[in-house]
Amino acid sequence: MPMTAPIDLFRLDGRSALVTGGAGGIGAAIVHMLRSAGASVTIADLESEANVHAASELDAHFVPIDVTSSSSVDAAVAHVVERHGGLDVAVNCAGIRHLGAGAETLSDEDWTTVMDINMTGVFRCCRAEGRVMLEAGTGAIVNIASMSGTAVNRPQPQATYNTSKAAVVMLTKSLAVEWATRGVRVNSISPGYVETALTARSRAMPERLDEWLRLTPMARLAKPEEIAGAALFLASDAASFVTGTDLAVDGGYTAA
Repeated sequence: MPMTAPIDLFRLDGRSALVTGGAGGIGAAIVHMLRSAGASVTIADLESEANVHAASELDAHFVPIDVTSSSSVDAAVAHVVERHGGLDVAVNCAGIRHLGAGAETLSDEDWTTVMDINMTGVFRCCRAEGRVMLEAGTGAIVNIASMSGTAVNRPQPQATYNTSKAAVVMLTKSLAVEWATRGVRVNSISPGYVETALTARSRAMPERLDEWLRLTPMARLAKPEEIAGAALFLASDAASFVTGTDLAVDGGYTAA
C-alpha cells in the first residue's frame, strides 16, 4: 500500500471550511491559504458590500454572521452544511481589539462588548461547528487567540482584550479534551503583532511601534500569511495527532 506523500497531508481537497471574520486581515489570508490547499471555503462576516466583494475576490462563498447572536451563528453553520453537505474545518477569526482607557476608567459596556465578541462569540461558533462535526465523527476547529492571552502587552492598556484571548486559549483546551475521543480536534493560534488594519492605528504611533519591535526577538511584525500557514497545518491531516495546543506565532515575544 503506497504511503501518502508528506506534502499531501496538507491538502484539503474535497473538504468544506468556514472562516469567521474571513473578509480581511488574518482571516482573509487564512481563506486564501485554505483555498490554495483545495478546500471549498465559506467566509462568515458582518454583512456589507465590501465583505461580499472580498469573498468574491478570494474565490470564497459568503454568508453573513453576527457572533453576538447564537441564532445568527447557528444559521451560518447550517448554511454551510446545506451547501456543502457537511463541515470539515472551521477557523474562528472574528474579533475586535479595544485600546481605550485603562482598567480604572473602563466602562462596563466596553468590557462586555469585547467579551461578547472575542470570548463568547468564539464559544457560540465552536458550539455550532462542534455539533456538526461531532455528528460526523470528524473535524478540525482552529481558534485565533493572541499572544496577549499569555503575555501582557506593553505599552498599551488592554485588560479586556488580554482577558478575552486568555479565555479563548482555555476554551480551546477544554473543548479539545472534551471532544478528543469523538473525532474533533480543537487548537488555537496565538499571533504576535501582525501587519493588518487592526494594528494600523497603533503602528502609526512611533513610540508604540518601537516598543513592540524592541520586545519582539525577531524585531519585526508578522505578515498575515505567516499566521495562515499555521492555520493550514492545524486544519490539515499533518496535525492529525495535535489537539488542545495553542501555537504561538509571535516572533519569540512570549519566549523572551
